Amino acid sequence: MITGTIGSGKTSSAMYPFTKQLINFESSNNSDKLGMLILDVKGNYYLKVLEFAKEFNREADVIVIKVNGKYKYNPLHKPNLKASVIANRLKTILLLFSPNNSESFWLDKVEQVLTEAIKLCRLYNDGYVTFEEIHKLVSYENYYKEKIEILKNKFRANILSKEDLYNLLSSLTFFQKEFFSLDHRTLSILKSEITRITNVFVSDYEIYNTFNPPENKLNFLGFEQLLSEGKIVVLDISVSKYKALSKIIATYLKLDFQTEVLNRLSNNFKYSNRSVAFICDEFHEYCTVSDSEFFAQSREAKCINIISTQSYTSILNSLNNKSATDVIIQNLVNKIWLRTDDVFTIESAQKQIGKEDKEKLFKSISENAKETNYSYITHSLNSSDSSISESLSTQVTSEYKYDTKFFTQELETFSSLAFLSDGEKILNPQKIILKPYFRK
Repeated sequence: MITGTIGSGKTSSAMYPFTKQLINFESSNNSDKLGMLILDVKGNYYLKVLEFAKEFNREADVIVIKVNGKYKYNPLHKPNLKASVIANRLKTILLLFSPNNSESFWLDKVEQVLTEAIKLCRLYNDGYVTFEEIHKLVSYENYYKEKIEILKNKFRANILSKEDLYNLLSSLTFFQKEFFSLDHRTLSILKSEITRITNVFVSDYEIYNTFNPPENKLNFLGFEQLLSEGKIVVLDISVSKYKALSKIIATYLKLDFQTEVLNRLSNNFKYSNRSVAFICDEFHEYCTVSDSEFFAQSREAKCINIISTQSYTSILNSLNNKSATDVIIQNLVNKIWLRTDDVFTIESAQKQIGKEDKEKLFKSISENAKETNYSYITHSLNSSDSSISESLSTQVTSEYKYDTKFFTQELETFSSLAFLSDGEKILNPQKIILKPYFRK
């Protein structure tokens, strides 16, 4: 499997050839054509995806997730996942908005609130959970009481299973004895953290209509279809226009995709044996700690990962976790570094490429004189009967194969340092010239 990372520079256009190649792979073979998830922070990548799909007769395979688009997607509608798993995903997304992780206590409590709210929502709303319902349950106590009356009627009608009764009891206990009994300040903080996500989906009609639809209008249910039919899911939500929404949906799509891909291992490739691909431009905008685990395991699940980032420091700044950053980097086998000034990126590249023995020449010149007099006129020493000697010596030292100057000054525009594998062995790292995509 090919995995890779592209360093600083014009990364989007550098990703186009990879994208085109993967879309073209077995494009006429319905059982082997690749299923793909493509995330883009700028909101223009999908145009190239549509162009390539049209070229290789795969237009019908493209699913574009966009605001007010053809597809309706509810990230919270995962009836096969436990409420705690969905709540943990939402906590992971909240961490993107808290890069310093200074609010970990509140985020842990938020995860608990979300778990119980999702369980409660499933009970009174026939298993269908939306951001609107979570928003109302947490924000308005009267709305919570209305739904409890619905559940009381279900209880009296004896239509709840033993599992439903258990979930109902645990949710009621939590909300009545803990959540609503908190002091005003603590309660406000928890509500504020949760509504950082839910407000995005209830405050704008087009966003509400796209990602908070009635269950009967859903037409994108996740990635089972991608794995079984080779669909191409591409995100078209510009972070410059929808900053919070872009991060939330992109991260949720990524986590959903990763879960489905890794499930293939436990299901013995139940859906199909086809390979899948994950492509992400400006990866640092959407990276989470779970990516380190996914990249470590995804090769066995036949997943190709191609990501680009401005620098390794950008990933570290997003994760605030050096170990997770190192794991992500080391699990990307193929690497292409463009010109960069980032010290962390340069040092990581130097360590991976390694050192080599370099021979250095040392030259010295000395003068010896038998008689030396001081001139008071010129204020200098005048020597007579002198001799001059020169000595040359060489020394072998072990130094990094590519020094810092190479990364900062010698990598011109459209050139890079490549660290690649042919699938069996690692090729010698070398400088390569990249052909600009727009120069055909």
